Amino acid sequence: MTMVSLPDGGPEEPPDTATARQGVQAATSPATETETETYGPSAAPAPGGPDAEPDARHRLTALQGLAALSLDAMASVAYGPESVVLILAAAGGYGLGFTLPVTLAIAALLAVLVASYRQVIAAFPNGGGSYAVAKAHLGRRTALVAAASLILDYVLNVAVSVTAGVAALTSAFPALHQDRVGICLAVLVLITGINLRGIVDSAKAFIVPTAVFIGAILTMVVIGLFRDAPVSTVTADGHASVLAQNATTVGALLLLKAFAAGCSALTGVEAVANAVPSFRAPAAKRAQRTEVALGALLGVMLIGLSVLIGRFHLQPVEGVTVLAQLADASLGHNWAFYVVQFATMVLLALAANTSFGGLPVLMSLLARDNYLPHVFGLKADRQVHRHGVLALAAAAAALLAFSGGDVNTLVPLFAIGVFVGFTICQVGMVRHWRLERSPGWRGKALLNGFGALLTGVSAVVVTATKFAEGAWLIVIALPLLVLTFETVHRAYGRIGERLGLGRVPEAPRAARSLVVVPVSHLSRLTCEALNAAVSLGDEVVAVTVTHGAPEDRPAAEALRRDWELWNPGVDLLELPSATRTVGRPIATYVRDLAARRPGTRITVLIPEAEPAHLWQRLLQNQRGAVVAHAVRRDTDAVICRLRFRLEARSGSAAEARAS
Repeated sequence: MTMVSLPDGGPEEPPDTATARQGVQAATSPATETETETYGPSAAPAPGGPDAEPDARHRLTALQGLAALSLDAMASVAYGPESVVLILAAAGGYGLGFTLPVTLAIAALLAVLVASYRQVIAAFPNGGGSYAVAKAHLGRRTALVAAASLILDYVLNVAVSVTAGVAALTSAFPALHQDRVGICLAVLVLITGINLRGIVDSAKAFIVPTAVFIGAILTMVVIGLFRDAPVSTVTADGHASVLAQNATTVGALLLLKAFAAGCSALTGVEAVANAVPSFRAPAAKRAQRTEVALGALLGVMLIGLSVLIGRFHLQPVEGVTVLAQLADASLGHNWAFYVVQFATMVLLALAANTSFGGLPVLMSLLARDNYLPHVFGLKADRQVHRHGVLALAAAAAALLAFSGGDVNTLVPLFAIGVFVGFTICQVGMVRHWRLERSPGWRGKALLNGFGALLTGVSAVVVTATKFAEGAWLIVIALPLLVLTFETVHRAYGRIGERLGLGRVPEAPRAARSLVVVPVSHLSRLTCEALNAAVSLGDEVVAVTVTHGAPEDRPAAEALRRDWELWNPGVDLLELPSATRTVGRPIATYVRDLAARRPGTRITVLIPEAEPAHLWQRLLQNQRGAVVAHAVRRDTDAVICRLRFRLEARSGSAAEARAS
C-alpha cells in the first residue's frame, strides 16, 4: 500500500546514489524521523580545521574519548589482577609467585592489541572494529560472528559493570542489599539518560570520575613501591584465606587458566576502534591517540598492581577484594583508602558507558549493511544513535532482572565474546597485511598472528573452564544472533526486489484521482479537509458511517440536513454499519471502489484536530487512527492525514501533514 509521508522536522538526507545496493535503507526507513544519517563514505573535514565541522561540538576530543570509551578497560583493573591471583592460589604461595610473569604476558598481549587496533583505526576509519575487518578480509559469515560476539560483550559489559558497582555499594551499606536490583536499574537509567544527550555530554560527565580513579590507583602504586611492608592489614583481618592448603603444581594448564582469567582486564580495548566516527576530525588520528593512551595507562596500572601483590606477599581472602587489600597496605586504613574504594565503586558502575559509546555505532553499521533494522542507522541532532542506545539499555535491564543484580551470575558469561572478536580481528589484519604488502608488512602480520594465537587460546580456555557456569549460553546465543542477522538481511533483500531497487523505474504517468474524505460532523475541520481534497483530486466524495440504533439517528439526520444547507459541491455518501465500527465500513467502500475503477488513484484524506497542549490528546477519540489502520490493512489506497492545529490563543491554523 502506498503511504504519503512528510517529516515533522527538516528533510532527511537522501542516500548516496553510488550506494544503490543499499537503497532499501532509504526506501524502508521511517521518513517521519527528524534524524539523519549519511550512508556513503565519511565526508572530508570541512575547511577551517577540525572544529569547522557543523557538528564538531557533538563529537569527541582525544581526552573526552578516553573518558567516554575507556571506562570498561580502566575499571577492569579492579578485577583483572584478582582473577589471576584467585587461579594461582590453587597452587599455594608458590603459585602466587607467578602473578607478575602472568601479568607481564597479559601486558604484552595488551601492547599487541593496542598496536593492532591502531592499524584497524587507520584502515577502517568508519568504525566497526573486528566486524569491519572481518567483512573486508574474512567474508560475510565471519563478520557476522564478530558482530554477534561484540554485541553480546557490550550488553554483558553494561550488566556486569552496573552490578559490580552496586555490589561495592551494598558491601559498604549492607542494608541496601535487598534493593540491589532497583539500584542497578536506577544506575542504568541514569547512564542511559546521559548518553541520550550525546556522547560528548557523557564524556564530560565522566572525565572527573575517570581522572580520580586513575590518579588514586597510580598514587597507590607509587607509594606502595616505597613500602617495605604493608602499612595496614585491617581490611583482611578476620577473613579466611582462600589459598589452597593442598597446593597443586604450577603447570602449563594452570598458567593458561590464570592468563585467560586475567585477560578479562583487556575488555574494552576494542571500543575506540568501534567508535571512530564519534571523534572530531581528524577522527582516525584522535582515535589512535586515545587507543595508545588507554593502553599505556592500563598497562602501567596492571603491572604496578601485580608488583605490589608480590611485594606485600598478598593472599586472597574471602569477602575482601585484592584491590582493597592493596589500598590498605599502601595507603593505610584511612581516608585515602576510602577514596580508592569509592572511586573504584563509581568507575565500575560507570564502566557501562563504554558500551553506550561503541555498540550503537556498530549497530548502525550493521543496519547500513541490512543486517539490522534501519532504524538503528538513524542519528539524532546530537549525533546520537538513539535507538541503539535504547536497545542496549533494554537488553541490559533484562539481564539485570534475570540475574537479580548478582554479579557472580553474569561474570562467567563475560569476556568470551570479546576474545572471539579479538581473534577474528587479528586474523583479519594478518590477511590485510598480506594483501596490502606495505613496507614492514611481514613484521606487522607476525605481530597480529601472535596476538590471534594468544586471544584464540584464551577464548578456548575461558569457554571450556566457564562452560558449566553459564558460558553455554554464549555458545548458543552467538549462532542465534547470526541467524537473526541473516533473517533480517534476507527480508531486506526481498523488499528491495519487490521495490525494484537498483533498476530504473518507468516514467511517471498521471492517473485520474479520487479523494475520499471521512466526516462525522460539520466544522472548520471538515471545511479544511474538503479544501485540501478538491486541491488534490479530480473527484471528491465525502463519506460518513451511520448506525441503525435509535440513539444514533438524530445525529445522522442532523448531519444530512446541515450538509444540504451548506451545499459544498461535494456529495455526502452514507455507509450504513450494523456494528459500532468506523474503520471497516470505510475500508470496504474504498476496496469496492478500487475494484470498480481500476485506473483511478484513490486517496483517503483523514481530517484530525491537533490540540494545543500535549495532555489534551487524551481527550481525542482516535477515530482517525482507527480509520487509517483499517484502510492501510485492507486496501492499497494512499492515506493522507490532515492535521488541523488548534492554537493556544485566539485563532487557529490548519496544516496538512501525512503520516
